[in-house]
Amino acid sequence: MRRSFGVLEKVQLKGSSFWREGDICGEDRGEGGVRQTGNLGSELHGPVIMRFSSLFIPYGPLWTRPLLRRLLPQFWPSGCKASYRCLSTKDHTLHPVIGQDSVELLGHSYPRDDFTNVTPKILAKVGCHLHNQPYHPLWLIKERMKAHFYSAYVGRWGNPLFSVHDNLSPVVTVEQNFDSLLIPPDHPSRKRGDNYYLNRRTMLRAHTSAHQTELVRSGLDAFLLAGDVYRRDEIDASHYPVFHQMEGVRLFSNHELFSKVHSGEDLFLFERGGRRTPQKQETHTLEAVKLVEFDLKQTLTRLVTHLFGSDVKVRWVDCYFPFTHPSFEMEVRFQGDWMEVLGCGVMEQELLNSAGAGNKLGWAFGLGLERLAMILYNIPDIRLFWSRDERFLKQFRVNDLQQHICFQPLSKYPPLHNDISFWLPDPKESEPGRESFTENDFYELVRSVGGDLVEKVTLVDDFTHPKTGRRSHCYRIIYRHMERTLTQQEVRQVHEQLERTAEAELGVRGRY
Repeated sequence: MRRSFGVLEKVQLKGSSFWREGDICGEDRGEGGVRQTGNLGSELHGPVIMRFSSLFIPYGPLWTRPLLRRLLPQFWPSGCKASYRCLSTKDHTLHPVIGQDSVELLGHSYPRDDFTNVTPKILAKVGCHLHNQPYHPLWLIKERMKAHFYSAYVGRWGNPLFSVHDNLSPVVTVEQNFDSLLIPPDHPSRKRGDNYYLNRRTMLRAHTSAHQTELVRSGLDAFLLAGDVYRRDEIDASHYPVFHQMEGVRLFSNHELFSKVHSGEDLFLFERGGRRTPQKQETHTLEAVKLVEFDLKQTLTRLVTHLFGSDVKVRWVDCYFPFTHPSFEMEVRFQGDWMEVLGCGVMEQELLNSAGAGNKLGWAFGLGLERLAMILYNIPDIRLFWSRDERFLKQFRVNDLQQHICFQPLSKYPPLHNDISFWLPDPKESEPGRESFTENDFYELVRSVGGDLVEKVTLVDDFTHPKTGRRSHCYRIIYRHMERTLTQQEVRQVHEQLERTAEAELGVRGRY
């Protein structure tokens, strides 16, 4: 077995030559350079893709029928079922490059500008698709939810009501990520310090909701969407810059919503001259909203009962999202505490109108796969999801998706901590139109230098000089390797590099 990382290699196979792409995730490859990953083509229902992303064939009489028959099962062991449409949303997994003028990612080039803030360590995660790797804990959670929706919600002809889309590119436009969801231009979630931008117009999606409008516009009324999302955030056991979400959307026509209601022919989705209240939007009738809200809560209660068991306790908390109203968070009682597991609500009608579904009313929900997996499998540290340690991975190779799994912790290696203290740059000296120093800037720098060696970063002191008015921060950084014991010498090398880089990149002045 051998590994390759983002390069094109010439391969000889039965007298023919072809080129294949290396893989940024470092998967093992066997004879002939064929990627050995099990079920590469995870089944998608609805618009689905079948693509041989590991092959790049610029020339030569390679694709003979006997060879195709031999290679196809290795790329897609379950075959391409005739009932599925074979489309493609997966780009070639070319090695990402951050150049002086552009960012090369997934086979596309994006010009750099003053908003570009992606890092090599983040780009290296793009295309790894943990939620599509068989028997990974995130894949198990996704498949359990998918199986539930397939069995519980069936159309009139016996087909699954919900289609599933789990391979859409994480590179989206700012319009997709924010504008299409009615997020105002001045909303704090758009800040450069909270997101990974390729440039001012393009970014790595911060939530799977970025694809809602395009899927609704394509004519889908019920779908699940899973994928990797990217956010600059704090560093601790439950936060990571790359995580995974699953989204659900269900739309109703007037007939679908009221067909089982007595005298339903006299009820309507919309009204004129209405007003927005805490219970409904101005264009919706109260009867329609209450039915949609009931269907949403019933659907999600069934889902968490499927995941947590029949004795699970659920409660609903009113909240606010720009793209739903009314909006709710669901909390479940788990190990003596109430834990928030998802957000949901009745979709804003303006969103549906812009997507060409103005004659329908719908609900949407979104949840984090890591959060669910950490709760259900008792996984203590979010970094473990990226581990290639066999002691971790083998615990999730089960014969039955519904099999109970209680993660057995790996050896707990001792932590090492180092402090870093520095004066913050003067806000008056910041470039016009650019944010001054933010904690997320420092967290991202720590990730770039220390990577997954860093377990936690905590601000332990925020000091303002009484005479000069200048501020200084002191952070405590805890280093701990997931698979071995670190030495103080190697941690000190990383920490000193962090000190030098912080001064060079963030404009701070060390107090070491």
